[in-house]
Amino acid sequence: MRRAPIRQLNALRRRNIHTHDLTGRESSVKVTTLPNKIRIATENTPGHFAALGLYVDAGSRYETSATSGVSHFLDRMAFKATTTRSDTDMAQAMDKLGGQILCSSTREAIMYQSSHFSTGTPLALSLIADTVNHPAFLPEELEAQRDAARYEFREVMNKPEMMLPEVMHGVAYGDVGLGNPLLCPEERIDAIDDKLMRGFMNDWYRPERMVIAGAGMHHEELVELADKFFSGIKYVPPPEQQQHLPLSSGSRAQQPPAHLFHMSQPQQPSLYKSLTRAASSYLLPSQSPPPPVGATYSGGHRYLDPIPPPPANPPLPHLSHLYLAFEGPSIHDPDVYAVATMQVLLGGGGSFSAGGPGKGMYSRLYTHILNHYPQVEHCASFNHIYTDSALFGLFASFISRPPGRIGKGRIGRTRSSEGNSPAEIFPHLAHQLSLLLYSPIPEDELQRAKNQLKSSLVMALESRSVEVEDLGRQMLVHERKIPVEEMCDRIDEVDTATIHRVAHRFFGPDSGKKPTVIVMAPEDVSSSDCSATLQKYGVSA
Repeated sequence: MRRAPIRQLNALRRRNIHTHDLTGRESSVKVTTLPNKIRIATENTPGHFAALGLYVDAGSRYETSATSGVSHFLDRMAFKATTTRSDTDMAQAMDKLGGQILCSSTREAIMYQSSHFSTGTPLALSLIADTVNHPAFLPEELEAQRDAARYEFREVMNKPEMMLPEVMHGVAYGDVGLGNPLLCPEERIDAIDDKLMRGFMNDWYRPERMVIAGAGMHHEELVELADKFFSGIKYVPPPEQQQHLPLSSGSRAQQPPAHLFHMSQPQQPSLYKSLTRAASSYLLPSQSPPPPVGATYSGGHRYLDPIPPPPANPPLPHLSHLYLAFEGPSIHDPDVYAVATMQVLLGGGGSFSAGGPGKGMYSRLYTHILNHYPQVEHCASFNHIYTDSALFGLFASFISRPPGRIGKGRIGRTRSSEGNSPAEIFPHLAHQLSLLLYSPIPEDELQRAKNQLKSSLVMALESRSVEVEDLGRQMLVHERKIPVEEMCDRIDEVDTATIHRVAHRFFGPDSGKKPTVIVMAPEDVSSSDCSATLQKYGVSA
C-alpha cells in the first residue's frame, strides 16, 4: 500500500525536492518547497473526498488605478478556454470530477479550489494549472463576462448589505490598497482586456507567492503532480539578490515564451500534453512586481442616499443603515484573538431568527438592542482581518423616519411605524463599545463567547474545502499551519482585563484612532455629532 508514495518520495529527493513535517502538534501537516519556491502543503485527514487548491498572494489590494477590476475578471475568466483546452473540453473535464471546482478572489488572495473524489486529484490539479498557465482569454468569452460583471455590479449596488462594506473599506483606507473595491467598478468594465490581465499575472502570479494545499491525499502524490504542472514557472530572485547569483551560459540569451506573462512574442506556445510536464512552458518573469500598497488606515465619514424600497401597497418603510468601525489588529497581532472574542461577545443578527440558545441569541446586541427596539431590523458586529490591518465595528439596519418629521429624540420612545434617524441610533452603537471599555464582563458571559468562538472554528474545519482553504491561506500568511488547538489555547487566555486593554488600544480615548462612519438614510448624522457622541461615551479620540 505504501510502495507508490515511497517511490515518489525517492524520485523527489533525486530532484533535490525535500519534504519536512511541521513539529509538535502540527505533525499531520507536511510541507515541501519546489526548487522554484512554490510551496506544497498537505494535511493528513481521513475521508472519502479530497480537496486541493492553488492560493496566490494577489487580489484587489494589489491593484492600481490602471489595473482596477482585474482581480474580479481573473476570477470570472477562470476555467474558461485555454490554449490547450476548448471551453467545451474544460466544462466536460470539470463535470467529470464529480465534485466542484471554482475560483474566488479576495482583497489579499486569488484562490483556485477543487473538491473531488481522491482519484480525481490529477485531473483537478491539471485543470487549475491549465487555467493559470495557459489562459486563452478569448474575446467572445471576455465580452460575455463583461455583461455578467455589469449585471453583478447592478445587483450589488441595490443590496446595501453587500455594497456598504465595500464603501466602508474605501473610506477607511482612502480608496487604495485595502480600500480598493472587490468588484470591478462599472466604468472600468470595458477597460479590462487580455493585455491588462496578463500584465497583472506577470506582476503577481510568481512562484514564491503561490501555495498548493491539499487534504485527503498522499503528500508525495501532490508534490509529484505540482512538480509536473508548475515546475515550468521560473523563480527570478529580487534585483538585490540577482547580482550575487551566477548566470548560466544561456540565461542571458534565453527568450521567454509568448503566453501568460509575456505578450511581446506573437507565436503560441507548443502543445501542452495533459497530465505531463511541458518542457516548453517555462515562465520567466522579467522584472520584480511593483511594491504593494501598505494598509494606511485614515477613517472618515460618508453619507449615501437611501435605496428606495420596491413599490408596494401599502408603501414599504425605508430601511436605513449605519456603520461604525475602527482599525483593529492584523492577523499577525496576538490581540487578534481578543478582538475575535469581542465580536462574538457582541454578536447580533436579524430581529427575526429561528435560532435559540447556542445560536447567538444571548449575545449583547440581541439582548441590549434587538430584543428591545422593534425599529431595528438588523444589528451585528463585524471583524474584517488582513495581514497588516483590520476593520472592527458594529452596524445597524433600522426603519427610518422620513426627513423633517420630528421624533422623540431617543430610540424606543417612538412607535415602530415612525422609525428613527441615524442620530438616534448612533449613541446605542457607541454605548456598546463603551461597555467593553469600562464595564466588567461577567465570567459566564465571557466564557460563553469564547466557547462559541472555539466551536465555530472547530466545526468549520469539519468541511474538507474549508480545511484546505485554511491550510493554503495560512501558509501564504504565516508560512506554517497554526493548529486549531493552539488557536483555542489563545482564546482561553482571553480574560476581562485583556478585553479592556485591547478595547482601549483600538478604540479607547487615548488610542488616537479615528472612526469610520457610513450612513445610508434619508438624513445624515453630522461628523461633529458623531464626535460629540463618542466623546460622551469615552470612545475614540
